[in-house]
Amino acid sequence: MTVVSLQGVTKRYGATTAVQDASFDLYEGRIHGMLGRNGAGKSTLMRMLTGQDFPTAGQIRVFGQNPYENADVLRQVCFIKESQKYPDIFQARHALHAASLVFPNWDADFAAELVEEFRLPLKTRAKKLSRGQLSAVGVVIGLAARAPLTLFDEPYLGLDAVARQLFYDRLLADYAEHPRTIVLSTHLIDEVSDLIEHVVVIDRGRIIMNDSAENLRSQAVTVSGPSRAVEEFAAGHTVLHREEIGGFVRVTLVGVPDARDTDNLRVEPVSLQQLVVRTTQLADGDRALVGAKNGREAGR
Repeated sequence: MTVVSLQGVTKRYGATTAVQDASFDLYEGRIHGMLGRNGAGKSTLMRMLTGQDFPTAGQIRVFGQNPYENADVLRQVCFIKESQKYPDIFQARHALHAASLVFPNWDADFAAELVEEFRLPLKTRAKKLSRGQLSAVGVVIGLAARAPLTLFDEPYLGLDAVARQLFYDRLLADYAEHPRTIVLSTHLIDEVSDLIEHVVVIDRGRIIMNDSAENLRSQAVTVSGPSRAVEEFAAGHTVLHREEIGGFVRVTLVGVPDARDTDNLRVEPVSLQQLVVRTTQLADGDRALVGAKNGREAGR
């Protein structure tokens, strides 16, 4: 089932275009990664998906309906963002109680477990919580809400490495027991690469990659060896990155499935983070050559 569908969505703020002609689908029961550099347009997309803003052009459907000012849709959506604000007089426990009233699937026992694991001081006012503690409040709400569509927009900034890993572990375990559609927006790609099933990459407001994580990984390799042998191997493929020292060349290629080492060449897989970084670094005119699709995901 398609949970989110965007068709030709553009968002402008005066003379600034934050999102340009974005089209993609997000499907039920998957963990999606919305990736890109700071300022690429990720947060703008998420605000529109959650009815906090509306597109200048194009169509957005969430659970088959326009999410803007739509209570039927929004009660099924939990949006946790980095800049989440709470009233100064709120204590952490007040924020959790408010969430329990909003989200029909709220699991109080699970929330209590998470509070203990993240060492969250429930009786401390929001304005006195550290950045990491505020992030922990959002993480607890996002997980315990068990909303059919849950979006995390860099909510774990400020958490130390141990707390971030705890978040990933608890997210994956609870997702396995209670499947739902989850969107992770982050620049910590290596940390979440094993969680993500589908990838949408946005850069300068445009969707430059939209495919399953498995397919993207399988279509990119790094090839290194003598210059002439590498050039022959790379012929006809898109070069995302190139390094050359003397007669030795190392290139990152897309569109090279099932490549193997040869006598003269070493072929290595490319991590999801490397692939996203190298693709984002491409000049605008070269992006159309990349095998990732700007539009509908080819096959579910």
